[in-house]
Amino acid sequence: MSRELYEKRLYEILKQKNWKLSTAESCTGGLVAATVVNISGISEFFEEGFITYSSRAKVNRIGVEPDVIEKYGVVSNETAEAMALATARTANSDCSISTTGVAGPNGGTREVPVGCICIGCSIKGKAYSEKVIFKGTRQEIRQQAAVEAIRYLIEKIEEVS
Repeated sequence: MSRELYEKRLYEILKQKNWKLSTAESCTGGLVAATVVNISGISEFFEEGFITYSSRAKVNRIGVEPDVIEKYGVVSNETAEAMALATARTANSDCSISTTGVAGPNGGTREVPVGCICIGCSIKGKAYSEKVIFKGTRQEIRQQAAVEAIRYLIEKIEEVS
């Protein structure tokens, strides 16, 4: 499916359920929120987005427990889930999307290579996550991650509804 079709499907779901959405982004730096606001009429459902690039911001701005980051690392499914849950609580939203990862070209390790992105989502207080490895330039990795984050939220909502 194309980015535009995911945008349309997300809007349809939020409208049908009358749900509020929020986002917390690290490596995507606001691209998820920017993609969401491509949708005309989304202001009825999109509450707010946070760019929590540093670990400190994840803790101080949205309320991620520091122990999660210390135990699992900033790029982990556990941190992505904690970000999603904290964002939904902070924004009082029904669902949320989070991203954390290494967009490159530097910063990768053997355990967490460049292109490794953890995507989290929260749906009515339950968290889900996936780890994906993207290839490409920094910008291409960030763009792919933003679209995948929206796709993943849609998939999870449709699975649990």
